[in-house]
Amino acid sequence: MTRYAIGDLQGCFEEFQELLAHIGFCHGRDTLWLVGDIVNRGPQSLACLRYIKQHEHSIQTVLGNHDLHLLAVAHGHGRLKRQDTVSDILAAPDSQILLDWLRRQPLMVHDDTFVLVHAGLWPQWTVAEAQKRADEVAHALQHEAPAYFAHMYGNRPDSDHPADTAERLRFATNVFTRMRALTADGRMDFDFKSTLADLPAHLLPWFRAPNRQHLSHRIVFGHWSALGLHAENQTCGIDTGALWGGQLTALNLDNGEVFQVASKQAKRF
Repeated sequence: MTRYAIGDLQGCFEEFQELLAHIGFCHGRDTLWLVGDIVNRGPQSLACLRYIKQHEHSIQTVLGNHDLHLLAVAHGHGRLKRQDTVSDILAAPDSQILLDWLRRQPLMVHDDTFVLVHAGLWPQWTVAEAQKRADEVAHALQHEAPAYFAHMYGNRPDSDHPADTAERLRFATNVFTRMRALTADGRMDFDFKSTLADLPAHLLPWFRAPNRQHLSHRIVFGHWSALGLHAENQTCGIDTGALWGGQLTALNLDNGEVFQVASKQAKRF
């Protein structure tokens, strides 16, 4: 049995299938971790969602910001943007089944060695604390979805320990699904999306924050496509821009081997 992690799909179903063939993935023998953003902006979001649900016995995904955006729109919050490509999911005959399944997916999974998240972990959180915060969001998604989605969008608070429940959930959601860079005083910056070479002096990537409390595990994440394949400080970013004309990447979690297939999308960077 081999364990693989694969970067952001975002509706790139053909690349996904080609990569599974390339690594010789076998359902029932191997297991797959997906870093979230299954859907949106790419051409075949519905096919990605249906396939992963069909094979949930061998595929584990965490939620990304685009997955949550789809769910929010389905619950009457947020609105579809010009570049969104999830209308076919909302109109599909099995839409409710798919959305209910997606809403049950976690924001974080971990074993004794690895943590899988979409964007990152707050530097001051241990793995146990991060799991607690992910579980709080999961509970809200399952039992308080209308209220959760009504308050999900927003950039505040940008640092931890908010007292208000809605703000606490929003902060955790942003950490798990949107975080890239931090300010020198330890606040999330939501504007920077470029490469490390372009990072302004007053910002640092979350994985270079001092005194990170989760170095017991290796954090596998996506979300930051401009970062590309990047490993340092017990982290590994595997979003290599399949949506943007780059590659779709698989990481063998057992031996570190990397596999990639070229994107079929128009190159946009």
